[in-house]
Formats: sequence, structure tokens, C-alpha cells
Amino acid sequence: MARAGLTVDRVVEAAADLADEIGFEKVTLSALARHFGVKDASLYSHVRNLQDLRTRVALLAGGEMIDDIAEAVAGRAGKDALAAFAGAYRAYALRHPGRYAATQIPVDQALVTDSPALRRTAEITYGMLRAYGLDEPDLTDAVRLLRSTFHGFCALEAGGGFGAPRDVRRSWDKAVEALHLALTHWPREDGGHS
Repeated sequence: MARAGLTVDRVVEAAADLADEIGFEKVTLSALARHFGVKDASLYSHVRNLQDLRTRVALLAGGEMIDDIAEAVAGRAGKDALAAFAGAYRAYALRHPGRYAATQIPVDQALVTDSPALRRTAEITYGMLRAYGLDEPDLTDAVRLLRSTFHGFCALEAGGGFGAPRDVRRSWDKAVEALHLALTHWPREDGGHS
């Protein structure tokens, strides 16, 4: 490929594809340059360094993931929205392992503030949880519970960590049901209960 055809978007998309193929941590500027048939230095007019590239992949992946989740939860509320959210999250994590890994890296908060996709993620997630009657600081705690449960399950599943003969999908469905019960009976910060 000719260097003249490179753009920031093409470089980031190629890096995301490469991450899905070989793993996010294995994506380097050299590997990406080889993919395009250019020298490493050619990429520096599109990304500042490897950290910049990884952050851009994280923002791309976060946007793709929340688009899938938003489509899944549209018109749903309560348990149905939670199950749709969870299902879309898991499907994205399993379909795009490298991109998903990118969504787990720390990103500079200034970039998060400027990212429409990450703001949309907060809006959709918090909106779904408000249907359970949660307000701050309980909302933040509930988001952390969901993220740690979803991420832990997906990471274990992707890594082959579930060896028991029980169908993994059934375990996932039980986890989502347990989360619904936890959210329905959330221990309120003010000491009240729903």
C-alpha cells in the first residue's frame, strides 16, 4: 500500500483489526508499518507514539461497543435492558478480543471528557441503572459492580477459564439474573432499601 493512502482513521482501524488478530498488547508501530508496507517513521505523521495509537484504538473500540449496546437496549427497561446490555457487552468482547482489551486500558480523563462515545457510554449505562431507582453515589457503585462482573466473566471465558461441563451461556444468564436482583435490592448509601 502506498503511504499516501494512510490516514489517522485507516491507521487506527488497522491497529484495531491487528489487535483482534494477534492481541492488543502485541500491536506495535513496527507491526502496523509492516501491515501497510511502509517504514515505522511513516506512521508518526498520523499518531504521536504507541500510547497515542493505543488510546485511539481504545476510543474507537469504546465507540463501537456502546453503539452495539445502545442498539440492544433501545426501548427496553429494567431487567430486559440489563440483559440486553450484558448480552451486547459479552458479544462484543468475544467477537473483538483485541478491541475489547483496548477498552480496559486507562485513558487520560481529558480525552474521556472530549469523547462523545465515552460520554454516550456513561449516559446509556447510568440511564439503564436509573430505572432501578439508583442515584449517586449508588450509581457509581453499581456501574463498578456491572463492569467488574462483565469484564471478569468475559476475560475468564475468552481465556478458557470455565472448565466445568455446565453451558457457559447458562452461567452468564444466572449472573445477569443475580445482578438484576442485586440492583433491585440495592443497599442504599442513605441506609434505605428499595
